[in-house]
Amino acid sequence: MIVLAIDPGPVQSGVVRFDGERALFAGVLPNDDLLKIVADDRGDVLAIEKIVSYGNVVGNEVFDTCQWAGRFQQAWACPDEVQMVKRLQVKKALHLPGSANDKAVREALLRIVGPKGVKANPGPCYGVSSHSWAALGVAYAAWQLAGG
Repeated sequence: MIVLAIDPGPVQSGVVRFDGERALFAGVLPNDDLLKIVADDRGDVLAIEKIVSYGNVVGNEVFDTCQWAGRFQQAWACPDEVQMVKRLQVKKALHLPGSANDKAVREALLRIVGPKGVKANPGPCYGVSSHSWAALGVAYAAWQLAGG
């Protein structure tokens, strides 16, 4: 099973293509470019990190991010089948407490999925950096939720 996962942002987003064992592709791309990738992708699952309100005041960037998440969902071949994955679901899939931070998520992914490695000897997380770590967390959680 191939999962295309997105950590949406207001201008650019983290993205990972994951097969349950390794990141097949990872990066941070401009949203316009990623929209084309989503429309053309023939993976099994599209998973997008769902923006969840915890009662905090938010700015326009959050609303722009929500709009992009909806555009990505609509671009997928089967929009009603897109998995919207909450950050708490990612932490649960990685056996982390709800209070875990981004660093703890990254460390858990390195432990569970595997090391980054180097160009000459790439590991399962090779190419993952920046916002694509959050996308890999979404991919891992979606893969588990789908019975992977």
